[in-house]
Amino acid sequence: MLEMIDVGYEKAVAYRVGGKITEAEMKSVLSTFKEKIDKGEKLLVYQEIVSIGGVDFDAVIEKLKFLIDFGLSYFSRIAVVTHQKWIHKLVDLEGKLFKNMQMKGFSVEEKDKAIEFLKG
Repeated sequence: MLEMIDVGYEKAVAYRVGGKITEAEMKSVLSTFKEKIDKGEKLLVYQEIVSIGGVDFDAVIEKLKFLIDFGLSYFSRIAVVTHQKWIHKLVDLEGKLFKNMQMKGFSVEEKDKAIEFLKG
């Protein structure tokens, strides 16, 4: 499941991940990304991970097509909120690898800090 959510900051693309991600759900989020890019906006992403249950193969293909077409240069900041500490470590590592964007992991109790991070 990948569902769009409202975190009270209209500039952010916010969604929750819980369980398996379908192709339709991936297309929905990527469509929102494309709309912002078409408006000339940088992407501010709030990702709340409840659980990870896999990804449909077609959803992976959609994400790869998006990355081939647009790359990572449109991403400005990504806040990942989860209770899973290993994901925080992974996000921090990705933040060090991808210098053109800022990525940071937050605990579930730090949702407000995650939104402030996106606001810069």
